[in-house]
Amino acid sequence: QVQLVESGGGLVQPGGSLRLSCAVSGIAFSIYDMSWFRQTPGKGRELVATIARDGHTNYADSVKGRCTISRDNAENTLYLQMNSLKPEDTAVYYCNAARLALGSRLNYWGQGTQVIVSS
Repeated sequence: QVQLVESGGGLVQPGGSLRLSCAVSGIAFSIYDMSWFRQTPGKGRELVATIARDGHTNYADSVKGRCTISRDNAENTLYLQMNSLKPEDTAVYYCNAARLALGSRLNYWGQGTQVIVSS
């Protein structure tokens, strides 16, 4: 059974920091590209950051310079360090694991963790 379990969300003041974690089980974590997405009510899911299986990273322009995505393949865990948080970062953050296998895209999601940036 594949499980992606996010944690670390919460209420934080503007300018503050949070570290999100995603504990993964049931898949070979190290061979998956891992991403963080976020979603606000009435909007689609937005890609925040990706870390490929080779460690290459990409970030949305909206978080570049403020967020760092990382992975610990020994612990099967994905992280997102978020600094200088803004009210517009308020969203539910989702962990995603993806890879291509035999011509099909395997795609797994966590249940999400809420981040609220407010004074």
